[in-house]
Amino acid sequence: MRHRKKFNHLGRKAAHRKAMLSNMASSLILHKRISTTTAKAKALKMYVEPLITKSKEDTTHSRRVVFSYLKQKEAVTELFKEVSVKVANRPGGYTRILKTGNRLGDNAEMCIIELVDFNETYVTEIKTEAKKTTRRRKSTKKADDATEVEATDATEVKGEE
Repeated sequence: MRHRKKFNHLGRKAAHRKAMLSNMASSLILHKRISTTTAKAKALKMYVEPLITKSKEDTTHSRRVVFSYLKQKEAVTELFKEVSVKVANRPGGYTRILKTGNRLGDNAEMCIIELVDFNETYVTEIKTEAKKTTRRRKSTKKADDATEVEATDATEVKGEE
């Protein structure tokens, strides 16, 4: 019976699935963004988010546990040195899945899975929103200054005539 066993097997045997998820997780950590099918991305999200949470505590035990999943020294080093520093104050939700359409060959639904804190597009949008709010404040101040300047110019012109 399969009571409460609901993870996606991805059409592979257990060893093949573990190896594939390990390779995909290492690629995601090293490159910060990969393109894959939606089903694989959802399985990868469940696989990699506990590892990122584990990397917040930099101990020998947590490094060994993460290495047993990733099996690549470079990926483990990157995870503990760069990724864990950026996600230190985030309580979860380290990855984002963006759907990109269907693949031409077999019409499989494709997506991009990325680490949230490493996408410069969304980070710059947040900064521009902050600039917009400061501009609004300054623009009202500048508008008041401009009316004062116009008023002084008008009095000067009247004084010259």
